[in-house]
Amino acid sequence: MFLAQGFEEYEAGVFTDVIGWSRVEGREPVDMITTGLRPEIRCKWNFNVRPEIEFDKINSKDYDALAIPGGFEDAGFYEDVFDERFLDLIREFNNEGKIIAAVCAAAIPVGKSGVLKGRNATTYDLSDGFRRKQLADYGANVQDKHIVIDKNIITSTGPATGLDVSFKLLEMLTSIENVNEVKKHMRFTNR
Repeated sequence: MFLAQGFEEYEAGVFTDVIGWSRVEGREPVDMITTGLRPEIRCKWNFNVRPEIEFDKINSKDYDALAIPGGFEDAGFYEDVFDERFLDLIREFNNEGKIIAAVCAAAIPVGKSGVLKGRNATTYDLSDGFRRKQLADYGANVQDKHIVIDKNIITSTGPATGLDVSFKLLEMLTSIENVNEVKKHMRFTNR
């Protein structure tokens, strides 16, 4: 999971929780590593985190997916996600056919990287449509849906979609049976 300055804690938290529960209660455990361009990252809501691995040590061939929580411009989000090193990482994951899961405004750097040209996607849908126009300007076919999956790329409209994106990522990495087991233990179902 890539953590950018100004990322939204909840959007990262849903990835860590769903993937974490898969390790404890899932049928097919998945591990997750956090990285970022900075040794310490200040989140939007004044929470500070330290990524587990330095960005320069990340090799896309070692991972099956890239999770990207969204964030806020006024908190420095676009400083990190528009960094060419990160855009190159997005391109590498896409070129290798690996899953890219972007919540909310995290679809914007995916679009800026060029991998959404001619593909369906969505992003944050308020602010007078500014972010959706921006995504369309990068060549994406912007859909008016909460979650859009186009081959290996998942995009969504906001924090409320974070859990759904996380479960879809887990499903694409493992199986629906694994997701159902995790959901059962997280109390999303009564099974």
